[in-house]
Amino acid sequence: MVHSSQTLPPLDTLETFARAARLGSFSAAAEEGGVTHGAVSRQISRLERWMGVRLFSREARGVTLTPEGTRFFARAEEALALLGDTDERWLPRRNKAVVRLSVTPSVASLWLFSRMPKLEASDIHLEVILEHRLADFSEGIDLAIRCGKGPWAGVRSLPLWQEKLVPIAAPAVAERLGGRTDAKSMLELPILHDSNVEAWRRWLAVESVDYVPRGQDRRFEDYNLVIDACAHGLGIALARPPLADAALASGRVVAVSDRTIDHHVAFHLIRPNDAMKASAAEFARRFLQEAGLDETAIAAFIAPGRGKG
Repeated sequence: MVHSSQTLPPLDTLETFARAARLGSFSAAAEEGGVTHGAVSRQISRLERWMGVRLFSREARGVTLTPEGTRFFARAEEALALLGDTDERWLPRRNKAVVRLSVTPSVASLWLFSRMPKLEASDIHLEVILEHRLADFSEGIDLAIRCGKGPWAGVRSLPLWQEKLVPIAAPAVAERLGGRTDAKSMLELPILHDSNVEAWRRWLAVESVDYVPRGQDRRFEDYNLVIDACAHGLGIALARPPLADAALASGRVVAVSDRTIDHHVAFHLIRPNDAMKASAAEFARRFLQEAGLDETAIAAFIAPGRGKG
């Protein structure tokens, strides 16, 4: 699925989509939602344009989900359940300090969420803001995670992981390569990549292959979608440890080459140069320890005063 905007999908379209998918009818979804059939149809069309795929097959007696729609429905239900869960466990506790973290969806879903209970412990409530744009610390953000070369002016940043990139594919797709690991063989398959295609260019250039994206290749805004598309056999991708670790460990994808390259960019934890509140500094310390950074680098990052970037 390739969406046509860098923003997240509008919440009202997700709710309408989930209602129509559950009921199998735009008319029934309109009645339940208290809107017109035309309003439902327009919202679904809006979401399909954002996704870049058809989510429903329109039939005489109603609508049915396409394969892409079925996969997205599962994700949409999870997201709406999370947003609609007003149980006390999702609210900041009186004895917990709130830390606001701006993070890309890929890092959140592939690395952060599974570690949140450990990182929050009993004294911190993490408020996660999913976004791609540069974090605006004047809006109350305490910390941010972004991918780039760094450093950046006006903030302090610390690279999290040195990524060794290696081609991966679903097991069935890997079999089609028949053990071949050269660059030209890789190009027999659709190339999957996120918004930065430079990594593939660099990997292929080692064997003097110039890469220009082709019609069969697929671009996704978020790396978690790259992993999902790869696991479903849509093509070949580059593993970005540790974000791809779970997919590799589960066998959803397998390495199809032994040759790795260092990624030319990295995810960074970013903080404002101004003094951090104590809870944000403590969360940063836990986060960086979990990411495997040494204590000297952690101490320099959370220290008061202005850093070097």
